[in-house]
Amino acid sequence: MLTQEEEVLIPVLRERFNQSYTPDGYARLQRHLGEQLGASPGFRVAETPCFLPRELLDRCASIGSELTLRLVNDPGYRETALAAIPSGFRAPGFTPHPHFMTVDFGLVREADGSLSPRIVELQAFPSVYAYQAALCQAYRQAYDLPASLGQYLGGYDEQSYWEQLGRVILNGHPPEHVILTEVQPERQKTYPDFALTARRFGIRIVDIAELVLEREAGQPAKVFYREGRELVRVERIYNRAIVDEILAKHIDLPFRYSEPLAVEWAGHPNWYFAISKFSLPYLDHPAVPPAYFLDDWLRLSGEGGLPPAVAALPRPEWILKPLFGFAGRGIEFGPTDEQIAAIPEADRRGYLMQQRMHFAPVIDTPFGPTQTEIRILYLWPDGGALEPVFSLTRLGRGKMMGVDHNRDQEWVGGSAAFYEESGST
Repeated sequence: MLTQEEEVLIPVLRERFNQSYTPDGYARLQRHLGEQLGASPGFRVAETPCFLPRELLDRCASIGSELTLRLVNDPGYRETALAAIPSGFRAPGFTPHPHFMTVDFGLVREADGSLSPRIVELQAFPSVYAYQAALCQAYRQAYDLPASLGQYLGGYDEQSYWEQLGRVILNGHPPEHVILTEVQPERQKTYPDFALTARRFGIRIVDIAELVLEREAGQPAKVFYREGRELVRVERIYNRAIVDEILAKHIDLPFRYSEPLAVEWAGHPNWYFAISKFSLPYLDHPAVPPAYFLDDWLRLSGEGGLPPAVAALPRPEWILKPLFGFAGRGIEFGPTDEQIAAIPEADRRGYLMQQRMHFAPVIDTPFGPTQTEIRILYLWPDGGALEPVFSLTRLGRGKMMGVDHNRDQEWVGGSAAFYEESGST
């Protein structure tokens, strides 16, 4: 049990880092990261890594695994989630489980002063698996971090981590027949992660709008990409394209998600919807803040059907979120009656009302105590098991933790978690 703030901070490491920090060290961090990526990331990198106890990371990883398996192994939930996928984006060939899983946690202060993790969001979609490994290495090089500090989870080390990531992305296919697809990939802030992934595994990066399809009556469509003047068959797609962005940018795709394609998906598109903010109202767990679909919340509020402790929450203690928005878009803190009423009744099932969590600022920085959000990254290969492999952290001092929302501050942004190996000092 984490009973004191000092247990989270690992004070010796925190104090040592803060005292030795110089702007030159941050410049080295950026230089080392740029050398590994071949480019600068499109978002702010925090000056400091986070030093967190292994116990905390393992606890978060265990909660995320438990809830993911609960959803995946529930046929009723799977059917409900599949039916909720927007029309036209329900893809055939739904895989038995997601290949990628991320679960975000914040730390809250309990009444007795202890700290506990609370789920912010869970998403069956890839994160920056390659970039995060490079960031950890850059922190190590720039600040000469002790070799005794660990970064991988689930018993993995550097070699086995990359092997497992390759296993999930390639699934035994020749690299030239595996592609990473995204909307206008070279314009994405995460492009350095794409590029590093492509170099590591020999796969191609292809704009999803530039795929070429060959259709034959009664057969799944064959998928190709262009390599100069040649068309190369695609056997597996590492899917990084988010439907929200396809719709927002009015991208004209050469295929329909609902049509059969003669490819494997590394990250089947349906899972982006099936395990997401949509899942939160179906999860009854101490680490999951109360969450309701907006139409249910309005109905239960009117009928007096909310649990007393939930009904007593004042409006500022609620957050209104669109179910399938990303990067914090469309979120309202303490939504007013007018903002809620402005959502058409037919659309209210597409919004979530969630209790707001007040995250404890537990990272000591020159600009004062700072909050951290912990993301656990999982891999789930075909024929294998769901396993946590890595973590990343984000630092912020505002309402929202996303790197886009902390860009004008220092000692905030994307970061990495290191823990002390057993027996180290």
